[in-house]
Amino acid sequence: MAKFLVGPIDGQSVQQLEGLVRTLIFKPATSLVGYLLQEAANKLDASYQAKLGESCKGKASILTQCLFGSFTLERNYYYHGGKGQGHYPADAGLGLEGSYTPALARLICLEGADETGYEKAEEHLLQTGGIGVSARQIQRVVQRVGEPAQQWQEREGMTGHSDAPVMYVSADGTGVPMRREELVGRAGKQADGSAKTRQAYLGCVFTQHKRDEKGCPIRDNDSTTYVSSFEGIHDFGPCLRREALRRGMANVPEVVVLIDGAVGLECMATENFKDAVQIVDFFHAMEHATEVVEAILGKGNPESKKRQKHWAKRLLKNGVQGLIDQARKECQGKPQADAVEEKLGYFINNVDRMQYGTFREKGYFIGSGVVEAGCKTVIGSRCKQSGMRWSEQGAENILALRCIHASRRTDEFWKHRLNAHAALNDPLPLAA
Repeated sequence: MAKFLVGPIDGQSVQQLEGLVRTLIFKPATSLVGYLLQEAANKLDASYQAKLGESCKGKASILTQCLFGSFTLERNYYYHGGKGQGHYPADAGLGLEGSYTPALARLICLEGADETGYEKAEEHLLQTGGIGVSARQIQRVVQRVGEPAQQWQEREGMTGHSDAPVMYVSADGTGVPMRREELVGRAGKQADGSAKTRQAYLGCVFTQHKRDEKGCPIRDNDSTTYVSSFEGIHDFGPCLRREALRRGMANVPEVVVLIDGAVGLECMATENFKDAVQIVDFFHAMEHATEVVEAILGKGNPESKKRQKHWAKRLLKNGVQGLIDQARKECQGKPQADAVEEKLGYFINNVDRMQYGTFREKGYFIGSGVVEAGCKTVIGSRCKQSGMRWSEQGAENILALRCIHASRRTDEFWKHRLNAHAALNDPLPLAA
C-alpha cells in the first residue's frame, strides 16, 4: 500500500492496488463469517436430537469456503449403523453444499450453468470475485444441486392464480449430443442407423393480456417459465401440465397449446390439456408447404416461391382444406401424385389445428417461436457446443438449473433447497 502512495502511478499499479485491497477486506470478512457460522454450528449441535439408531462420534472438522475465503468449521458427526449413513446436523442446519456455504454454492451453480462452461466459470469466479474454485469442483457442485433442481421442476404443486385472459403452453424437443455409452442400442438418423443425440424436451408457459394497435397479440413481459426433461413425451406432458397449473391455468379463461404437428406432441397436448385450443405452429406449416410445392413442381422450379406465397395467404385465411383439395386435383393421374399425397399428410392430419384466420381473429399467437428460442438459448447454447458430449444425468441436471434461472425462480428454488437441508434434522419423519 505504501509503495503505491510513493511510487509512480499507472494502470498496472492501480490494478494491483485493487487486488490488494480486496484481499485485505476479504481476510477479516472470512474470519467474521467463520466465527458466526461456528457459533451457529455449536447451537445446532447443542439442540440436535439424535434420531433412532444414531450415535454421536464426536467433533469433525471441515475446511469450509465462503464468498471471501476459507475457514475451518468444527461440528458433531452422527452415524447410523443400521443404515450405514453419517449425518452432520450443523451442515444441514447451515445449508452447506459439501464444503461450500449457501451463498457461494448458489454463485457456483449460476456460473457453472452458464453457457461459457466450467473452465470459463472457474476463470470468471477468480477474476471477478477472487474466488478460487476449480472447474472440476464447479461441475461437482452443479451436479449435486442439479438433481434436486430437476426434482423440483417435476414436483407436484399447489394450483396458482392468474388474472391473464389467455395462457399459452408450448413444447418442443431437440437433440443433445451424448457420450457413446449413453447411446448403445438407440436408433438414430446416422447412415448406419445409430444415434448421436438424445431427445431433450423443453416446455414453456406464458401469458397474454393485450394486443397491439393492429390486433396482434403481445406476450406479457417476464411471463415465460420453463421446464425440461429427458423423459419420454408421455412423462414430460404431466410435468408441463403441473407447471401450467402452478401458473394458474385452472382459472384462465382461454388456454392455447402451441406446438408443431408431430403426433407425439399432439397426443401429449390432448392428454394433458384436453380443453385447450391447439394450434400447429404456422412456420412449421410453411416448411411442410414448401415440401408439398416441391413435390408438385419439382425442386428448383421458378414458380415455387410464387406458389409458396399462395399457400401462406390461403393458410392465413382458413384455406387449408381448399389447398389440400387443389393439390390433389392438380396431381391427379400424374407420376408425382403419391409423393404429393404423402407430403399432404401433415396438413390432412392437422386441418382443425390450422385454422389460422380464426386464430388470428381471436388474437392468438400462431407461432411457437418462444419455445423454439428457448431450445436454442436454454438447451443449445449450453449443451450443443462444438465437441460436447454429455451423460443424460449431467445434461438433465444442468438444464434444470438453467430453466430455473431463465424462469426467474432462483430465489424460490434456493429457499426450497435450504428448507430441504434443514428438514434432514427433523426427527418426526422417523417417528411416524
